[in-house]
Amino acid sequence: MRFIETWTQASVVATRDLTPSIREFLLRPDDFVPAAYPIGSHIDVAVSIDGRPETRSYSLVGESSTDGYRIAVRRAEDSRGGSRYMWALEPGARLGITLPSSLLAIDWTRGNYCLVAGGIGITPIIGLAQALARRDASFTLHYAVRSREEAAYRGLLTDLLGDRLKLYAGNVGQRVDLDAVFASLPQDAMTLFCGPIRMLDAARHAWRAAGRSLADLRYETFGSSGLLPTESFRVRLKEEGVEIVVPRDRSMLDALSDAGYEVMSDCRRGECGVCALDLVASDGEIDHRDVFFSEHQKRESRKICACVSRARGTITIDTLHRPDAV
Repeated sequence: MRFIETWTQASVVATRDLTPSIREFLLRPDDFVPAAYPIGSHIDVAVSIDGRPETRSYSLVGESSTDGYRIAVRRAEDSRGGSRYMWALEPGARLGITLPSSLLAIDWTRGNYCLVAGGIGITPIIGLAQALARRDASFTLHYAVRSREEAAYRGLLTDLLGDRLKLYAGNVGQRVDLDAVFASLPQDAMTLFCGPIRMLDAARHAWRAAGRSLADLRYETFGSSGLLPTESFRVRLKEEGVEIVVPRDRSMLDALSDAGYEVMSDCRRGECGVCALDLVASDGEIDHRDVFFSEHQKRESRKICACVSRARGTITIDTLHRPDAV
């Protein structure tokens, strides 16, 4: 297991709206002892969706603080319900959270860094920017948003970075040219990225086009982002002759579990690949929302990560479950 979950109870200490669609939450665990956590860490939060207990992951904002853990949640109308639950919380609310953990490996010996964030993907990037600024490292942050009003933490980042912050507001025609950005970087540069799947695909394509090793492009994403709208779809189980409906507010992993078909899983963020299932057939489109499979593997669509990926129409999978196996 790549994630060892240690759960504790916490209180919502304070909330504040950063933008019309992004709200910050300060969470303080019981018996909280301030301690440094790895840059790029996230916590899991226990939420309730229509009375069902579920889990959502949120990146920690900034470096460690004596106040508690800060997360920021975007209110997404096409989400599976986690953001609606979080936005309903008020100071004093109680909830379960895990201790911070991180899979983002950073080589702090590099001479140059490039940070790229898209929308709410700024949350794990803030701690990176703070750490690099404290080290007096050479870096620039490219921050793409729909509008300047939707740029969470813009004031904090402007004060911290000055002209090292490059902000791109889509509503006025500004776009980050990743081909030009990556082509201009020194050869020893490492890029750290967090944003939606479509932007990540563009970043990986531009990184390769610049002749750079994918090992020097480190990234996080969020499983709620995809190329298709979030809607219900159907899953057929090859051997069982069973068809299951995956509601728009549930993952395929959850729907299979609810139907009694347990699938091994770990991160539930589309990062580790433990829950990958064989994809036998599809009469619609596959929306690979993971960051585990390569672009080539996604085009082949022989496997699908049940924790985050979705589809349109009906797909047939092989869970490898054999009821008659001895």
